[in-house]
Amino acid sequence: MSHTLVRYSKVVEIVGDLLKVLVPPPVSEQGQRVAFGDLGMVEDPSGFKSMARVIRLEGELVSLQVFSGTKGLSTQASVRFLGHPMRVTYSPNVLGRVFRGDGTPFDNGPGLAQDPKIEIDGPSANPARRSLASKMVRTDVPMIDIFNSLVESQKIPIFSVAGEPYNALLARIGIQADADIVVFGGLGLIFDDYHFFLRRFEDAGVFARTVMFVNLASDPVVERLLVPDMALAVAERFAVEEGKRVLVLMSDMTAYADAMKEVGIAMEAVPSNRGYMGDLYSQLARRYEKAADFKVGGSLTILTVTTMPGGDVTHPVPDNTGYITEGQFYLHDGMLDPFGSLSRLKQHVVGKVTREDHSQIMNTMIRFYSGARDAEQKQAMAFDLSEFDIRLIRFGNLFRERFMDIDVSIPLEKGLDLCWQTLAECFNRDELLMKENLIDKYLPTLDEDAPVLAAA
Repeated sequence: MSHTLVRYSKVVEIVGDLLKVLVPPPVSEQGQRVAFGDLGMVEDPSGFKSMARVIRLEGELVSLQVFSGTKGLSTQASVRFLGHPMRVTYSPNVLGRVFRGDGTPFDNGPGLAQDPKIEIDGPSANPARRSLASKMVRTDVPMIDIFNSLVESQKIPIFSVAGEPYNALLARIGIQADADIVVFGGLGLIFDDYHFFLRRFEDAGVFARTVMFVNLASDPVVERLLVPDMALAVAERFAVEEGKRVLVLMSDMTAYADAMKEVGIAMEAVPSNRGYMGDLYSQLARRYEKAADFKVGGSLTILTVTTMPGGDVTHPVPDNTGYITEGQFYLHDGMLDPFGSLSRLKQHVVGKVTREDHSQIMNTMIRFYSGARDAEQKQAMAFDLSEFDIRLIRFGNLFRERFMDIDVSIPLEKGLDLCWQTLAECFNRDELLMKENLIDKYLPTLDEDAPVLAAA
């Protein structure tokens, strides 16, 4: 007999958002068995009704995550299994729509009940179907495009701390990136942050090519665990079946890991480092590894926010994330730090799909900025500064103002030209230590009557 026609009412325990119910084995070989990940409908005589998902099987004992939480649920409840795992709507109609963590529409748009559904949390793409990363995702953020280029199929987080404008940066990248489709996943967002993303996408005119899956801080924690899987499942379909270049944005993966910890504690799982579950690495990797550039089809690029509690980069979430991803963008004091940031795939595009001077100018600018930091330390300790130190300090101020501030928006080619302009304002030709043919071609000639140096 189908599980959809049978109700199981032997509720053993309710802990947090988890419900445990006894499900006897089928009486015949043709009977359906409950499978891991299957959906169920939980109903209570009081009128409570919610979807739930199977997360553990222990003999006849089945544990389910109740999507809407267990407030108002009693042991008199019953469970009816639907015989299939969690599904999400996938069709062109999802563009320009906002969905909750359980996959239901969050806006006032038309219903999508008749649209096709796809299963979430499937396997990653076969490596044989993947291409080597070779295309750049332009963002018009100079600290990314010039110094740590974002590459299609890359998976990379923004490491930051509470209070930093990481959501503003993520929204800007989603608006300015040259992607066909943007899929946004909000994890435990306060309403103001959700409203910020929604308004920014709408005001910039990109909402028509955006899909949003949002779990608010006031929503059940269980739904937070579904958002990445739904976002990635939809993004993968657009990339594979429609050949689209898809950019997936998610904020904040630390909130996702905290939700896993909360559910794990309710399941009485043995915690590991700082209370997080021992499978934290594999759970994060399963999501990040969805990033791919498909030989036949489009690409899927993943950019997330990972907050570091107390600014601790050794915290389990950023620490495990660093082993999975291909670099990170380090945001602090409202700026992207060129020393803490790294893109391990930038060598696939720098100087190959970008301008010939990209590699040289990138390295030279960072070299001089490092010298500027040293000169600033000498100045802070009241050491005597040389004329070259003064020029280094001026360069450092210009570098922060023109490139590091996350509010700066400039195309790559104009950014490279501005780099040359900045070098010309602060240094002599023979101090650059760059290839002569590049200097001859790109270094501008300044007006001799204009002052080269300014007050540091």
